[in-house]
Amino acid sequence: MSERWRYPDGAPCWPELTTHDVPRAARFYADVFGWTCRDLGPQVWHYTMCLVNDMPVAAITPPAVGLQNVDPAWNTYLATSDVEASAVRVEANDGKLVILPTTLPGEGRFAQAADPEGTLFGLWQPGTHIGSRLYGDVGAMCWNEVNARNARVTDDFYRSIFGYSQYQVGDGVDYDYVIWKVREVPVCGRLRVPYEYEWVPRHWMLYLRVNDCAEAVARVVRAGGSVHIPEYESRSGPVAVVSDPFGADFALCQHPFGAHPVGTMPFSSC
Repeated sequence: MSERWRYPDGAPCWPELTTHDVPRAARFYADVFGWTCRDLGPQVWHYTMCLVNDMPVAAITPPAVGLQNVDPAWNTYLATSDVEASAVRVEANDGKLVILPTTLPGEGRFAQAADPEGTLFGLWQPGTHIGSRLYGDVGAMCWNEVNARNARVTDDFYRSIFGYSQYQVGDGVDYDYVIWKVREVPVCGRLRVPYEYEWVPRHWMLYLRVNDCAEAVARVVRAGGSVHIPEYESRSGPVAVVSDPFGADFALCQHPFGAHPVGTMPFSSC
């Protein structure tokens, strides 16, 4: 078990699903991952914590006020020790703040933003809540990557906020995937989506680890979800890209503990 007590600035630290039917979404993810989903009540708009072994690994929430028309999607929060400073850098580098820095008493501070391509992401400054207490365990996130059309702009934008070191693992032309590192530790990545695959949304892709990818895909389908990219072999093990019944995409990964599925989307087979 890989229990986390902190995340470095720039590391994905918390996955949060925004959806219009929180109870049904909670039942779906409980069926697929065995999560215990705990509704925190109407005073926090039924924000629902998702637990593995009684430790929070994700959350499900209805759309924020003013954002009721957003499509269901997983949002990735990136850790920051100063949410105000990160928010200033977002706006100074052609990003946009969607929700201004806000305090959740006793929990931490957060903001939501959009990068220059309009891709949403979150900023999380921890208080008592550091984010996912597990990373890389079965049922928990194990990798995150942002899909981008303009690779250079996307790399420059996020590097300006978090100071990532970035290195190419593809050829940069037919296969353009850059790993972003914090203090020489890979924390997330950027995948350039070819223009001919316009159906691939601009978003942060959440990868969740499973014991058996094929069996997890079958659970997704039984629970009403869909398969976008059937199971295939990555360099670290089987991966599939699926969505829940409401259209929120995520990836399933079956790979050794500590490995991550870097640059695995097989566009040639789509």
